[in-house]
Amino acid sequence: MKILMVLTSHDNLGDTGEKTGFWLEEFASPYYHFKDAGAQITLASPQGGQPPLDPKSDAPNFQTDATHRFEADSDAKQALASTQTLDSIKADDFDAVFYPGGHGPLWDLYQDANSIALIENFIAANKPVASVCHAPAVLLKAKDLQGDSVLKSKKVTAFSNAEEAAVALTDVVPYLLEDELAKAGGIYQKTDDWHPLAVVDGLIITGQNPASSTAVAIALIKSLEA
Repeated sequence: MKILMVLTSHDNLGDTGEKTGFWLEEFASPYYHFKDAGAQITLASPQGGQPPLDPKSDAPNFQTDATHRFEADSDAKQALASTQTLDSIKADDFDAVFYPGGHGPLWDLYQDANSIALIENFIAANKPVASVCHAPAVLLKAKDLQGDSVLKSKKVTAFSNAEEAAVALTDVVPYLLEDELAKAGGIYQKTDDWHPLAVVDGLIITGQNPASSTAVAIALIKSLEA
């Protein structure tokens, strides 16, 4: 089982002067679920090297067993510090791809040509594509073999408009992901704010928020073992 994890390289939170990036829990929990399932994990990002960590996700109240495990894992830290560049990655070499969230993907990965091509190649090869929180943005521009959006008539979830409002970033983000997924043809699903939700529809696996990262990882492993 070979799983590719793709992280953002974008670190500016709009015009606020604040930093963003990937959300630690959304990386750490899936990483260790994959690792403990015996997967061979490869990490990549648009620019390669160390992806930017959203500093808010490193706050004490957002720590979990998985993030504590990561903090004590020098091998995992080294792997994260040396991600491969996306343009060097081929879908043929992997069984599935997983995108952790954080606000960063809203700016770079959703329109990254290499990421879009990867997703299209995974779907064409009947391989699952999983993402959580803001990372389902990576699906917005991907097309299937018929030229339709990979989201067309697919049940999906992602960070909701209500959750974006709750963190006071509605007017900071470049678009509201709930709205854009629906515009692209997706059938948007959600549960209560901050509660876990993973949605599986064929090859597309999505999670609503940081609390959903474990459920998405488990769903992806199940799809590979089926």
